[in-house]
Amino acid sequence: MTKSENIYLVGLMGAGKTTIGRQLAKALSIPFYDSDKAIEERTGVDIPTIFEFEGEEGFRDREQKMLQQLAELKGIVLATGGGAILREQNRELLKNNGFIVYLQCSVERILERTRRDTQRPLLKTENPKERIEHLFLQREPLYLACADFKIDTGIHQSKEVVEKILAEYHSFNQ
Repeated sequence: MTKSENIYLVGLMGAGKTTIGRQLAKALSIPFYDSDKAIEERTGVDIPTIFEFEGEEGFRDREQKMLQQLAELKGIVLATGGGAILREQNRELLKNNGFIVYLQCSVERILERTRRDTQRPLLKTENPKERIEHLFLQREPLYLACADFKIDTGIHQSKEVVEKILAEYHSFNQ
C-alpha cells in the first residue's frame, strides 16, 4: 500500500473541498467523505448546534475523533473541515495516511461563496471579511506545512482543479 492511497482536501471554508472532493472521488471511482457531514450524521445535529452547545473546542474534539476513524479507511477522498489542521495530531494523522491537497482560495472569493451560507458558525459575526482574513492568516501556514500539493480554486474551474490534482496524485504515487 502506498502512503497516498487516500486523498485529503484541506483549506478554508468555501475553498471548494466538498465540490472538488466529490468530483475527485467520482473520477477515481472511490468513496467520498466529508468530515463535517460525518459528524452531523453521527450526532444527529448540525455543526452550528454543536458549536452552540459545546463551543469550538467541543466541536474540535468530535472532529479529531471522526478524522481518526475516517483515516482508518483505505481508498477514499476526504474533505476535512477548514479548521481540522489546527490540531497537530490531526495534521500528523493526515500526513501519515494520505496525499494532502491544499485548496487555496482568496479571501474575496471565499467571502463571495459563503455570504449566503447560514451554516458556518465562524462567520456569524459583524464583519465576516475580517474573520475570514484572520482565519486565513492563522491557518495558511498550517495548510502549507502539511500539503503535498497546493492549487488555487479561486482562479481555476473545478474540472481543471480535479485534472491537476489527479496528475499530481498519480505522479506522487509512482
